[in-house]
This record gives sequence, C-alpha cells and structure tokens, in this order.
Amino acid sequence: MGLQDRWDAVRERMTKAAQRAGRKPEAVTMLAVTKVFPVETLLEAYSLGMREFGENYVQEFERKFPFVAGCEGARFHLIGHLQSNKARKAADLFQVIQTVDSAKLARRLELPLEVMIEVKLSEEESKHGAAPEELGALVAAVRALPNLRLTGLMTMPPWSEDAEAARPYFRRLRALGEQYGLEQLSMGMSHDLEVAIEEGSTMVRVGTALFGSRKALL
Repeated sequence: MGLQDRWDAVRERMTKAAQRAGRKPEAVTMLAVTKVFPVETLLEAYSLGMREFGENYVQEFERKFPFVAGCEGARFHLIGHLQSNKARKAADLFQVIQTVDSAKLARRLELPLEVMIEVKLSEEESKHGAAPEELGALVAAVRALPNLRLTGLMTMPPWSEDAEAARPYFRRLRALGEQYGLEQLSMGMSHDLEVAIEEGSTMVRVGTALFGSRKALL
C-alpha cells in the first residue's frame, strides 16, 4: 500500500469518526508526523497535498529545513518537548509550537508564532506539560505576550493498545479548553484518533498510519 492509499484510509477513518460525533469532517485537521523519517518522505507527502507536518526534535528538523523551506503553504509544528535553550532556534524553524509548558519558555519564543499549551494529564514521568492547576496562570502569561497567538491545548495520554483508555484524558482536555476559551485541541494519534475526534479533537497527529515504521521506509 502506497502513501496515497494510506492517506485515503486515514481520511476515511477521520470522516467516519466525525460523522458519528455529529461533527463536520473538515473541522478536524490531520497533522502528518514526519519525525525520524527522511526528508524524502516529507516531500512525497507534500507532493500528494499534505500541508501540516509535525516534528519532535529541533535538531532533526534543522537538518531537513533547507530542503522544505520552499514548500509553499506548508506549516511545520513542533510537537516534542522543547528545552528553553532551544527556544530561539525553534521559533526560527517552526510556524507552530504545540508544547509550551511554562511562562519561561513562552517568553523565550521571541518571534511571532502560533502556540499551544501542552497539558500533562498523566502521572507518567516521561510525559511533559503544565499541570491542570497551573493552566490558568500560564494561559494568562502567554496571552500577555504580543508576539504569541495562543490557539489551543495539546496532550498525550498514557500509551495503551486499547484506544478507549484515552477517552477520559481527551474529555478532560476538551473541558479545559472550554474553561479557558481555547478552541483548538491537538489530541489523538494513529491508534486512537477516532476516540479523540469523538471527544472534540481538532487536530490528530498521525505518523504510523501514514508512514509505517521507520525501518520499513528507509
């Protein structure tokens, strides 16, 4: 199965999930997660019509950037944890930073950017993000920065093969978005995107369902 076929299959899953939830399919964006894949994979996806791309690592995308800088209409989202000392470089490379988790980090993003706040709803040590009880102060701090446009929240629930296990986390993020007037919700990945869309996701981050494993494509 080629990339076009996999993209069609993902869009069909997204459409059916949105229809079940009484939502318009076009209200949900697919973010093609190209982390660890070669730049050729990203360019193939762009040639087919994909325009929103997610990367996890600043240094990795810095190497890809010269090859994709001319991709008109493409937007690149940082969806991995961002250290404060790499904030300026990230602001140079990405149009959207989805993983703002502190006022300190937000202040170091000195260029005009769209940002989202990552919320930690899991107890897992490996997960990053602001705690829900810190969210009010952080939202206020980010909104006070004139160069940043805060559009929403993102989260990553604990991994489980059972997609339904993620539903309470997605539901909680939607409630927090409503509480703080943030409409965009980045939640859901290849295995649980249907549940995420049913719970209000506006952006699903899809890697494996599009590109398979890294070993398979290299």
